[in-house]
Formats: sequence, structure tokens, C-alpha cells
Amino acid sequence: MVQKRDVPGIRPYDAPAGGWGALKATAEAVRTQMDLVEAPITLLRTNKPDGFDCPGCAWPDKEHTSTFQFCENGAKAVTWEATSKRVTPEFFAAHTVTELLGWTDFHLENEGRLTEPLAYDSASDTYQPIAWDAAFARIGESLRALPDPNMAEFYTSGRASNEAAFLFQIFAREYGSNNFPDCSNMCHEATSVGLPQSIGIGKGTVSLDDFDHCELIIAMGHNPGTNHPRMMGTLWEVSRRGVPIIVFNPLRERALERFADPQDPIEMATLGSTRIASTYYQPKVGADAAVLKGVMKALIEKDDASHDVLDHAFIAEHTNGFELSRPICARRHGNRSRPSPASAAPSSARSPPPTPSPTPPSSPTAWASPSTCAAPTMCSRSQTCCS
Repeated sequence: MVQKRDVPGIRPYDAPAGGWGALKATAEAVRTQMDLVEAPITLLRTNKPDGFDCPGCAWPDKEHTSTFQFCENGAKAVTWEATSKRVTPEFFAAHTVTELLGWTDFHLENEGRLTEPLAYDSASDTYQPIAWDAAFARIGESLRALPDPNMAEFYTSGRASNEAAFLFQIFAREYGSNNFPDCSNMCHEATSVGLPQSIGIGKGTVSLDDFDHCELIIAMGHNPGTNHPRMMGTLWEVSRRGVPIIVFNPLRERALERFADPQDPIEMATLGSTRIASTYYQPKVGADAAVLKGVMKALIEKDDASHDVLDHAFIAEHTNGFELSRPICARRHGNRSRPSPASAAPSSARSPPPTPSPTPPSSPTAWASPSTCAAPTMCSRSQTCCS
């Protein structure tokens, strides 16, 4: 039997995602982490042309029409980076590494930022402060001892700035290596191989403009409300335009059910929300491929009957191996349980207006599957990342 763990911040929550709950959580993060005078100035520079990219996710910037260009997660990421809390040598003197290994990531990060270089002392099982010159000397000694520069790996985090990452990669290339297994590389190594074989390109093919013209959104493989909430503003606009949003997700994520835009005065004043998913399917974990095969099978059967469902000219020009997929999709797999659709939101949630967009769609379907990659040096800011 699975035992429940006490996780900070996890509790029953019946309100819609976003709204006053998001504002309260943001205010609490600012209050506990940052200087109250500097915090507003820093947050207002987030995702602005004269500011900095949010370290929270890689959701692209379309236009800067709002004063607030960040979400709850982004605000928290900024507060953790700009925190006023500091981890001093006294902290490491009081806690052994063995003890700290039992701490959660949340509690470790909540202690604050390091103040100086540290080196592990095995005799005391603690980190000991060392001078910067000594730290650089250790690094140089280790690098010079390697018989081949390619034996070194230079890891960077997506939380680093573009400027820091740029200088770091110049240093590594001057040393003679281009081994940069950063977080983006680790996230997208598989997609850079698999996606070209499946869709012909190794990154996202959905631009923000596609959301303005699409007639259908199929969302699967991601949890936008949890990992990249800025996408919820776009889904909120699309839903209110009357576009169906079909969700495939084993998790009942609240944001995909209903969302209250903190920048919408009517929803904030009335405590209302907008229904996001028009249909919410919950397949078993790992059943995404089976779901897509089922969709393909149904479309092929309908096209065989009427010959007007599939765009055969597009398929012939832009795809390979389509005919090979027919027998695969036609196979029957016994009486496996089907994913059951569920209501996306309670009746109290405000439904989007039914009026469709007057603009002719340039992209009939937007397959929205962005990543949570937070490495600005690797991700395109002009289109979504893919996972």
C-alpha cells in the first residue's frame, strides 16, 4: 500500500488554478524570500525586453502588452534566485553531509544561496569554506591532470543566465572540449533523434500564432498548470474563443479543468473561472501510443468509408510510410480497458463563449506539447519546446 508523504505546499484545493490562489502564493514566496522593496522592481523586469528571461520555463514571448509577464511558478523561481537568505559556513559546520542527504530538495533550497566556495572534508563529513583562489587552483589542477580534454564534462544549469552560459562554453572550448551535457541537452537528446524520424523535425512545430487560428487543440504529454503556467493564459484565450481542447492526461490537473486569469478583472472580482478542457480523457500511464493508434485507426476507417477525411495530397507530399501504418492501426488488441472521458469542470465554472473566430484557420490543429526545459541558451524563444 502506498503511503502518503507530507510534502510542503501540497494540500486539498477546490478553487480553480490561477486567480486569487496564485496571487496569494506569489505574495507568500516574495514575503519569505526577498527584500520587500526590491521584489516588485525585480519581478516587473521579468520577460521584458530590457529585463531578463524567467528561469521558470521556456514559454515564448509573443508581445509585451501587460505589466506582469510572469506566472506564479515564474515568480517563485525568481524569488529563489534573488533570495535574501544565505547559507553561511556556520550552517555547514552544524550539519554533516550525511544529515543533509536526508533533507528534501525543497528544504535544502529554502536555506538560501551559498556565500563562498566549499570543499568536502571526509574527516568531519562536512563542507569546509575555501578561498576563491584555492577553488580555482583545484579546478585547474584537475583539468590539467586529464590526458584528454574530452574526458571532462562541463555541466550547466538552465537557471544560469545567458551571459554566464556563454562565457562558460567559451572557456570549455578553449580548453579543448565541447562536452556540454546541460539540462536542455539531457532533456532533448532523445527528441533530437526520435522526432525527426516521426515528424521530420527535432523541435516544436507550434508557434504562438497557431493558437490564434487553430480549430482544435489536442493537449497530451504535459502538465501546463504545474510546469509552465504561462501557457494557461493562451489556453484561456483559446477556450473562450470556443475552440475545443481535448486533453489526454492520467492526472486530473486542475488548470486543465478550469483556470482563473489573474489579469482578468471580471473573473477576479466575481471569483469566476473559465473551463479549459472540453473533453478530458484519463488513459493509463504509458498508454499515449495506444491512444494515438486508436485515433489513427478511427480516422483511417472513416476515410476508407467516405474518402474525404484525410488530406491525401498533404500526406503524399510531407510524410513517409503512411501506408505501412494502416495494418498496424487496424490490429485489434483484445478487450483492453478504454480511457473514459470525464467532465472538465463543474457547472459553476464559466464556459467559453460559443462564437468561433472569424479568422480563417491557418493551422487546423495545434498539437501542444511544450517542455519544461528552462535553459534559455538552448531553447528557442520564438516557438514552444517539444517533449
